Amino acid sequence: MELLTPDFGLFFWSALVFLVLLFLLSKFAWGPIMAGLREREDDIEKSLKAAQEARDQIAQMTSQNEKLLAEARSKREEMLRDAQKQATDLLDKAKAEAEKQAGISLAAAQAAIETQRAAAVAEIKNIAADMSIAIAEKVIKKQMSADGAQQELVKTLLAEYGVN
Repeated sequence: MELLTPDFGLFFWSALVFLVLLFLLSKFAWGPIMAGLREREDDIEKSLKAAQEARDQIAQMTSQNEKLLAEARSKREEMLRDAQKQATDLLDKAKAEAEKQAGISLAAAQAAIETQRAAAVAEIKNIAADMSIAIAEKVIKKQMSADGAQQELVKTLLAEYGVN
């Protein structure tokens, strides 16, 4: 039974050693352990805050990237519209210039044709007049071989023109 009932001295010394050990542990072990735990908690909290800030920055950068992409798409569309408009304008100008040149060429061709036609008509008139004179000369020579017929013709012509 002695083993089951503790002796007062053993109890006293065990309690004293326990209290001294508790004091020493609280003074030298628990303080640094608790400080280490607090430091670790602070580090974890700082890491969590840094992670949250990183998430926020990533979200902000993502939204900025989306805005930049939207602006780039908008500028690209605007540039495409401008290029298309310029191409259309250039094509319209080219068509107008071609039509103008065609009109000028057509007018020049018509003027050349008119000039050549007038020259041809004048030449035909000259040829016709020369032929008429030549024919009339031959006819008159043949008919006027007699002196009386020549005088008769001169009198008739003078009378037609009102010369006495």
